[in-house]
Amino acid sequence: MTSPASALSNRSLIDIDRDHLIHSVTSFRGHEQHGAIVLESGKGMWLTDADGNRLLDAFAGLWCVNVGYGQDSIVEAAAEQMRKLPYATGYFHFASEPVIRLAGELTAAAPEGLDHVFFTQGGSDAVDSAIRYIVHYWNAAGKPSKKHFIALEWGYHGSSSLGAGLTALGNFHRNFDLPRPWQHHIASPYQYRHPQGDDDAAVIASTVAALEAKVAELGADNVAAFCCEPIQGSGGVIVPPRGWLKALREACTRLGILMLVDEVITGFGRTGPLFACLDEGVSPDFMTTAKGLTAGYVPMGAMFMADHVYQTIADAAPAALPIGHGQTYSGHPVAAAVALEVLRLYREGGLLENGRKTGERFAEHMERIKAHPLVGDVRWRGLLGAIELTPNKATKAVFDASLDIGGRLSKLTYGNGVIVRCFANAVLGFAPALCCTLEEMDMIFERVERSLDQLLDQPDIRATVALQTA
Repeated sequence: MTSPASALSNRSLIDIDRDHLIHSVTSFRGHEQHGAIVLESGKGMWLTDADGNRLLDAFAGLWCVNVGYGQDSIVEAAAEQMRKLPYATGYFHFASEPVIRLAGELTAAAPEGLDHVFFTQGGSDAVDSAIRYIVHYWNAAGKPSKKHFIALEWGYHGSSSLGAGLTALGNFHRNFDLPRPWQHHIASPYQYRHPQGDDDAAVIASTVAALEAKVAELGADNVAAFCCEPIQGSGGVIVPPRGWLKALREACTRLGILMLVDEVITGFGRTGPLFACLDEGVSPDFMTTAKGLTAGYVPMGAMFMADHVYQTIADAAPAALPIGHGQTYSGHPVAAAVALEVLRLYREGGLLENGRKTGERFAEHMERIKAHPLVGDVRWRGLLGAIELTPNKATKAVFDASLDIGGRLSKLTYGNGVIVRCFANAVLGFAPALCCTLEEMDMIFERVERSLDQLLDQPDIRATVALQTA
C-alpha cells in the first residue's frame, strides 16, 4: 500500500498546489487553469523559479522584502532567538527581551505621541486591532454613539472581517456582505482621473470637503474615525499631492474624530523616511504597519496607539479588569528579533540612504517613460510608484476589460525577467527593495519598456490605440 507521503512525492508540486492550496486573492478556477509559479530561491533583488529562470523582483515580494532576499544576518538573528527562546506569550504579564526592545525602538522612531504599540501577525490584523481599539476608546470616553468609520475609494486596509469593509475594492466585498452599514467611503485623491485635474490645492480641498460633508451627513456624534493610506497601494499606487495628509490630520482634529493612518505598505523607508507620516509632520491617533517591519522574512505587524487614547482606555476600567483583545503570536520573540535586525540594516546597514539614492534614479526613469505611446500617467514617491496605461493620452481613455491588459503584461514582464505588479486596470506597480543598485534600476526599466513595446506590437492593442486616437 502506498503511503500518503510517497503518493504526494510522486506528484508534481504544480498538481499538489492545484488540488489543495487556496491562494490569496485568486480565482479558484482561474488558478486551476493557470497553475502555480514555483519560486525556489532569492538573493538581493533576484529570484529564481523552479525552471531556473532568474527574475529581477521590482515589487519586493508583495511590497515587503525591503532589504532584499538572502540577508544572512537576519537568518542568524532568527536562529539565535529560536535556540534561546522560540516563543513567549504576551498574556499574563509575560514578555521577552526582543519584543520589549522592539517596542522601545519603534515608538522612539514613530511620529510624536505614538507611544504605545501592539504587535500582530501582519497588516490585516493590525487594522482589525485598530478598529477594535477605536470602538473601545469611544465607549470608554463616554461617547458610545461614535461608531461610524470613513475611508477612501480605492483604499486597501486588509482582508479581515472588519478591515475588508474599509477596503474599497470590489473583490474584497463581493459575496462577503461588505461593507458594513457603519463603513463609508469618500472619493480618492486620484489625481490623474480627478475632476480637479492637476491642481494640488484643489485636490486636497476636495478631499477635506468630502470628509466634512460625510461627517455632517452621518452626524459628528456618530463618527469614530477616518482611515487612509498616505499612498493608496493596492488601489493602483495613487499618490496624493504633498500636504494632503497634513490637511486631513487637521480636518480630523477639527471634526472631533480619530485618524487612523495605514502605513502597512509605506512604512520602513518605502517612501524615503522611516514612516510616510514623518514626511509631513503628521501624528495620527493610530498607525498600522507590517511588511517592511520584518521585510517579509517572518510574519509581523504593529498597531501604534497615541498616548491620549491609551490613557483614556486605561482610566476607564479598574486595574484588575483585562482589556479583551489579544493574539497568541502577538510580540513573538523570533519575529521581534528579526525586526530588530531589519531596523539595524535600514539604519546602520545604509539601506535607507541607498533607497533614497536609488529613488532618484527611479524618478528619472519614471519621467522618461512618460514618452512611451502607451503611458498616460506616472506617479511615485521614494521607491513606490506606478505607470498607468491608456490607448489615448489626450482623452485618458481606459482599455476595455476584455483586452486583459494586466494579464498580458504579467506574462510579458515575466518573460522578460522582471516582476512588477500588473493591476487589472492597466496599471504597473513598482516597489523595488531598498538594496536595489543603480544598475539594477536601469535593468528594471529596460525590461519593462521592452514589455510595453511588445504589448503595443500586438495587433488588437495597436488597433485599439489607432481607433482611440483617430
